[in-house]
Amino acid sequence: MKTTLVVLAAGMGSRYGGLKQMDPLGPNGEAILEFSAYDAIQAGFDKIVFIIKKEMEKDFKELIGDKIAKKVEVEYVFQGIDSILPEGFKVPEGRTKPWGTGHALLCCKDVIKEPFAIINADDFYGRESYEILHDYLTNEENKDYCLIGYVLENTLTDHGSVTRGVCQSENGLLTEVKECAKIEKHDGGVQYYENEQWMDVDAKSLVSMNMWGFFPDYVEKIEAKFDEFLKERVPENPMKSEFLIPVVTDALIKEGNANVKLLSSNEKWFGVTYQEDKPGVKAGIKALKDQGLYPEDLWK
Repeated sequence: MKTTLVVLAAGMGSRYGGLKQMDPLGPNGEAILEFSAYDAIQAGFDKIVFIIKKEMEKDFKELIGDKIAKKVEVEYVFQGIDSILPEGFKVPEGRTKPWGTGHALLCCKDVIKEPFAIINADDFYGRESYEILHDYLTNEENKDYCLIGYVLENTLTDHGSVTRGVCQSENGLLTEVKECAKIEKHDGGVQYYENEQWMDVDAKSLVSMNMWGFFPDYVEKIEAKFDEFLKERVPENPMKSEFLIPVVTDALIKEGNANVKLLSSNEKWFGVTYQEDKPGVKAGIKALKDQGLYPEDLWK
């Protein structure tokens, strides 16, 4: 069964201060995204769809995409603020930011015809996570969508707070992803800030790092939701409202229109939320290379 990896690569890192997707972090100048693509190919994914901004196309292909295309089928989808908007809808004056991850996925509706995973371009997820996803998506007995949950303590930074979606489940199915802002390591534990006070959170909790597994019908389901979003949410907050995969998936679950299997990974997540994270990420990736998990040249 053919499987696709969809990569969200159109965003800019506001806190980080640059285009993280193409930042060289591997020992030979590789971007995190190259390790993600390599892991996905090793796990069995046979097509990769990159969602990028049109103005990134030339640089992205030269630095990353053309190398990966030597090993696997690659397609590009462009996300802009005016992409796939319904007839009659006008972009609010002054808005330049596209409409979020759900909108990015809808831009792919003509190229996704098979089970697919979706990831952030600037997150290092680890080989095991791709293997779990691929095995799940290619098992014909599985009809539910899925989410890879990471152990919270494996996803934290030493250089500031992060926002994490803490997963709640029942009988193995996701019931809610609770967004917890300002999660930090505190006094040997982990806390988040809510209602003007610090609250404890279990360091072993499973959290979402936006690594999902879906079937093609998911795109059809969220298309109707996008129309609702434009009519109802955008007028309330025309400059900042976003159509996000976790939010729309949560709505589908609560309506009884989707089930999501919560799958757990023991991998350590690497990410560059802040510039200060770069040395730790570089060291972590180098250690994995030194262990032989990756070849000297990923694309030779």
